[in-house]
Amino acid sequence: MKILAETSRLVLRELLWSDTEGMYEMYTDPLVLQYLDEKPFTHIKQAEDAIEFIRKQYIDHGTGRLAVLKKETNEFIGWAGLKYVTASYNNHSNYYEVGYRFMQRYWGKGYATEAAQASVDFGFNELKLHEIYAMADSGNVSSRMVLEKIGMHCLEKFDLSGHEHDWFKITRMQWEKGSS
Repeated sequence: MKILAETSRLVLRELLWSDTEGMYEMYTDPLVLQYLDEKPFTHIKQAEDAIEFIRKQYIDHGTGRLAVLKKETNEFIGWAGLKYVTASYNNHSNYYEVGYRFMQRYWGKGYATEAAQASVDFGFNELKLHEIYAMADSGNVSSRMVLEKIGMHCLEKFDLSGHEHDWFKITRMQWEKGSS
C-alpha cells in the first residue's frame, strides 16, 4: 500500500481491492452521481472494475484517483486525486485533472477541499506539473466552491452531454503565489 498524501484529518493512498465495498456503496447513491453522466452501480463487479481501471492508471500514467480515509478511523470515505485525461473535453486532451467524490454522509465537512488541496500539492510538488485542470457541472455549487477554495480559476463554460459545465485551471505560478 502506497500512501501518497496526508493531511491533518485524511490519508490519501492507492485504491486497493479492500476498498471495493466502500466504492460500491458510494456509487449506488444517486445523489453522489446527480451532477455526473453516470448511472448508479447495480452490482459489486462494477466497483471492482472501477478499481481495476484506476489501478491501471497508476501504471500507465504514474497517478490516478486515490482512496481517501479518515486518519483517526482508517475508514474509506471516498476518493480524490489527479487523473491523466486522454479523452477530449472542452477541446483539451492529455492533461491532469483534479477530482473528488465522497459518500454523502461525509459531505459538508471540508474533506473534499482538504483532499483536493493535497492532490494539487502532490501534482505540483511530486509530479512537477505546470498546470492542473478541473471541471464541474455549473449547477454543482458545492464542487465549484471546492475548486475555488483550492485556488483554481474558472476560465469558461462549455457544454458536456447537454449540461453546462465550468472549466477550471490552476498553474504552478498561481499555486506558488497561493502557498506563500
